[in-house]
Amino acid sequence: MSLIRPEITAGLARWREVLVGAGVAMLGLWVFTFGGLFFQGLGVLIALLGAAMGFVAFRRMQFHRDGDAPGVVEVTEGQITYLAAQSGGFAARSEITQIDLTFSPAGRAQWRIRQIGADPLTIPVSASGADALFDAFVALPGVEPSRLLAALNRSAAQGTTTVWRRTALTALT
Repeated sequence: MSLIRPEITAGLARWREVLVGAGVAMLGLWVFTFGGLFFQGLGVLIALLGAAMGFVAFRRMQFHRDGDAPGVVEVTEGQITYLAAQSGGFAARSEITQIDLTFSPAGRAQWRIRQIGADPLTIPVSASGADALFDAFVALPGVEPSRLLAALNRSAAQGTTTVWRRTALTALT
């Protein structure tokens, strides 16, 4: 038996990274109060680091979608893998040319990842492990996190939107 209600535990778990960032920022402010130029400078650096951690964690938390979509997403250093009973596939991050947010016939949001020389990979937004796609997408050149988050707030009636498209690569020969 837990002393904390399950809803509160779930809420704290969802906000844990943001809370850690806030805690690091508070630690920096505490170090700042020690006085002296060294500790004040160190405190400001720690507080800025905590604020940056909290900001990134908040963006990542906004990307999360609850749901029961089939499949599992795994992101490794250079590859996005989606495994499901009916579909699945992989996309090398270096080969991705376009990312769209589309909707299934049932109205569920899904990412469609187009890549060079392969069929598009479609991943439901609420698949298990789909949160890791935020970091994978943001690592692509020119991706704007605000466009990713805005796309997730679209409804099926608004239709498909292109979130990112790779600019033409120059030939090396």
